[in-house]
Amino acid sequence: MSVTIYHNPACGTSRNTLALIRATGLQPEVIHYLETPPSREELVSLIRRMGIGPRDLLREKGTPFAELGLRDPSLTDDQLIDAMMEHPILINRPIVVGPKGARLCRPSEEVLSILDWTLDADFVKEGGEVVLANG
Repeated sequence: MSVTIYHNPACGTSRNTLALIRATGLQPEVIHYLETPPSREELVSLIRRMGIGPRDLLREKGTPFAELGLRDPSLTDDQLIDAMMEHPILINRPIVVGPKGARLCRPSEEVLSILDWTLDADFVKEGGEVVLANG
């Protein structure tokens, strides 16, 4: 089974998501998307597969979101995607592609909904929150 995570190791949610995937026994393909951003076609495909709009994938915190005026409701999807292509830090993370679809995994336990495998034991996130194996 193939699982891919678009990962930022500086992000706690991304680290927890990767650890959750591994806790199911899977070894995902890890794409450090800030170093190796998806192509425009890949990004558009991911957005479509997740069933969201480009605006739903934009990250505001710690990005040039405000400076670029991306809150402007008149901006088109193409303009928002252009901004993400130019500034990959604007792409919210982690995005995971698994056997049951693609998802922006915020919170990290969202990843379990797109995997064929489950946790064998409870999982403790970095912050101490517990994800129940049967939950």
